[in-house]
Amino acid sequence: MQVSFALFADAANLSQEGKLNILGVFDAVQVGSLPAVHPRAHLVVRLKGGRDDVGMHSVTLTWTNPAEEELWSSTGQLDVGQPPPGVTEMDMPLIAALDLPIDRAGTYTMSIALDNSSVAQVALQVRSGIPPMARGALVS
Repeated sequence: MQVSFALFADAANLSQEGKLNILGVFDAVQVGSLPAVHPRAHLVVRLKGGRDDVGMHSVTLTWTNPAEEELWSSTGQLDVGQPPPGVTEMDMPLIAALDLPIDRAGTYTMSIALDNSSVAQVALQVRSGIPPMARGALVS
């Protein structure tokens, strides 16, 4: 299996037709104070696989802060079913709704591993305090 893309979004789902819908892609957040929690971020990973990938696979997500300290990790199972006859490539979207703990400003990393092998990382830049534009700058 390979990762086509991995990103953070405000929301994501699969339509009845199997289309992946993603809303509000982001790679940076602004928090008023620290520590904080960014509620309900959606990690979206698009996996591509073939007939050789049929079966059970482990998926591990690991969230680390700018000091590379692990804040949490979670492991689950992905069961890849047999594709219909004639299908050689399969899309396997993974959508995880997560509350992201934030303990300091800087770049955080969500690491994604399949079967204990790292396949992708998603960076999230965290800024703290009042953003410059919100400080009441005068515009003439």
